[in-house]
Amino acid sequence: MKTGISSIGIKLPSRYLDVRELATLRSVDPNKFTKGLGCHQIALCGDHEDAVSLGAGAAERALEAWGGRREDLGLIAVGTETAADMSRPLSAFIAEKLELSGALRSYEVKHACYGGTLALRQALEWHASGAAAGKSALVIASDVSLYAPKDPGEPTQGAGAVAMVIGAPTVAEIDIATTSWSEPVFDFWRPVGEAHPRVDGPLSLDCYKRGAWETTRARFGDDLAGLDELHALCFHTPFPKMVKKAVRFIGEQAGWDEAKASSFFEAKVEPSMRWNRQVGNSYTASLWIAVADVLSRAPSGARIGAYSYGSGFGAELLTMTATGAAPTWAAPFEQDALTRAAMDQSSYETWRVKTTHA
Repeated sequence: MKTGISSIGIKLPSRYLDVRELATLRSVDPNKFTKGLGCHQIALCGDHEDAVSLGAGAAERALEAWGGRREDLGLIAVGTETAADMSRPLSAFIAEKLELSGALRSYEVKHACYGGTLALRQALEWHASGAAAGKSALVIASDVSLYAPKDPGEPTQGAGAVAMVIGAPTVAEIDIATTSWSEPVFDFWRPVGEAHPRVDGPLSLDCYKRGAWETTRARFGDDLAGLDELHALCFHTPFPKMVKKAVRFIGEQAGWDEAKASSFFEAKVEPSMRWNRQVGNSYTASLWIAVADVLSRAPSGARIGAYSYGSGFGAELLTMTATGAAPTWAAPFEQDALTRAAMDQSSYETWRVKTTHA
């Protein structure tokens, strides 16, 4: 049975901070954030905005674009690392806002930034197996990324949500075959009761690169034959320079020279991070924002790769074929981006204090 993405919805919070403002506030050369990390803007939640409202907003847009009946949904799965409760799943909070209830499975998936992809894979396999009995799934990746003031991760912060209806492949057909890799490590984690994550930056980068290589090698072979046939290769994007380092590492392992690795990155990867630069790291939503961007411009038949990574660590490489469907999700995203309120240094500091004590 062919299965994949039937529709997409994206929701951004109402505020943002230019990383150059943050650099001035922290007495840091702005080039460290813009050129060193590749970051441009940080999406920030306003009053009454959180992972629940963002997820529900993205879901509303996906359901509207889908056009199906809500009673034809048999599953709602939410990937997040911004849990609202230690027991009640985020899917229940979102379903309450959407007024979804009845004969459907509802749950939350947690595996750091990999959670959204795992939710999608479960929905995809559920639908392809026939267990869906003709119904579709609603998959949501929603997160708020926040680091302590002056933490190295502060310029990479972000927030956002992506929702996808999984069923008939109206937007993209996703291949059932996939490649994955995992190792139990502590590269990024947030203990219960702590507001901000703990990060071993060098270890996390090493795991991210190794996961990218292992999954890509397993899919395309040690020489990566066939990788050039992809229209685009999207990555989970903690910050754009991390993605570039991963592509360089993949090339080195495959025996590419520097020119080939650079050319591949510029042609197949860099264009996919256009929206990520306006959002920052949205954890589970990060990869799927990039995929949505590529699908909004990809011609029918274009082959697309998607590398998902979650600390802890788990990695997976998915492949899909675009249908060239009209990108109904692009305009709302761009409207969100245009209407966000910009913060200056003073308002950001006030927001930080308020958020910390919320």
